[in-house]
Amino acid sequence: MNPILEQICRIGIIPVIAIDDAKKAVPLARSLVEGGLPAAEVTFRTCAAEEAMRAIAAEVPEMLLGAGTVLNHEQVDRALAAGAKFIVSPGFNPDTVRYVKSKGGLILPGTATPGEMEQAMAFGLEAVKFFPAEQNGGVAKLKAIAGPYKALKWMPTGGVSAKNLMDYLSFDQVVACGGTWMVKKDLIEAENWAEITRLTREAVDTMLGFSLAHVGINCLDAQASERTARTICGLFGLPFRAGNSSNHAGTAVECTKAPGPGVHGHIAIGTNSVERAIYHLERRGVAIDHATCKTDAKGRAKAVYLEGDFGGFAIHLVQK
Repeated sequence: MNPILEQICRIGIIPVIAIDDAKKAVPLARSLVEGGLPAAEVTFRTCAAEEAMRAIAAEVPEMLLGAGTVLNHEQVDRALAAGAKFIVSPGFNPDTVRYVKSKGGLILPGTATPGEMEQAMAFGLEAVKFFPAEQNGGVAKLKAIAGPYKALKWMPTGGVSAKNLMDYLSFDQVVACGGTWMVKKDLIEAENWAEITRLTREAVDTMLGFSLAHVGINCLDAQASERTARTICGLFGLPFRAGNSSNHAGTAVECTKAPGPGVHGHIAIGTNSVERAIYHLERRGVAIDHATCKTDAKGRAKAVYLEGDFGGFAIHLVQK
C-alpha cells in the first residue's frame, strides 16, 4: 500500500476543512493534532486554501496535509507546491487522475458508481473517495457492490458523523472516513479551538472504542487454572470453557495454565482496531511491545501487549 495511504488508514479520520481566513489555519491544525488527528484535507472551496496549506505545512509539520475539491491541473500544482501530500477530488476526472500520477502524487478521486470505481482501478488506484457517501446509499451500498472490487479501498465522505462513523470503519474495505463535524465553520470563525479539540478527541475515542474485554489470572499449572476458573464459575453462575493454554469463566475471566506476562496476570482491552489503537497510543507516548503482536489471516494486528506493568498486571489490546 502507498505509504501516505497507510498513514491515512492508521489515522482513520480525515477532517475536511473549508477555511476563509488563512490566519486561523495554524491554530486549527494544532487543535486537531492535540485532539488526536494529525491530518486534514483543506478544500479549494475558499480563496484562503492555498495560503492555509502553506502555513500548516510550515508550522505544523506533523500534520498529514491533503488538498480537497481539486478540479484541474493548476490546483494540483498549487496544492503540491503548498505542501499537500495527497489530493482529493469531488468526482472522477481521468485527466486529473492521470496528471497527479504523472507528478508521483497520491489521489483519491470521488466516485459514486461501480463504473467510476472500475475506471479508478484501471488507473492502478488502491483507494478512492466515496462521495457523497450517505446520499449515495452509505455503507450498505459499499457492502452491496464490494464483491467484485475486493482490491479497492474507500474513503467515505459526505454525511459521515460521530453517530455513523463506526458503521463505515467497521467495514474492512473502508480505509478512513472524511468528516467535517469536528471542524464546523462556526467553530472555526469563533476560534473555538478548545471545542474543536474536544470533538476531535471524542471522534478518536469513538473510533478506537476501548472497553474491558477480560481479566487474565496467572495460575501455576493446568490444575490450578481449572480449579480457579470453576470456582469463579460456581460463585457467579458463569459457564466454564476449556482452552489450550487457559480456562475461562464466562467471557470476563481467563485463567492461564502457566504464568504469563504480568506479576498477577493481564488486563485485556478490546478495541475496534488494534492497528489504529497502536498508532494513536504511540502518538500519546504509550510504549507498545511489537514483538508480542499477533496477526489474523489477512496479516492485520489482532492482539499486542503494552510495555510495562500496571499494578502487577500486563495490559494487552485485543480486536473486538
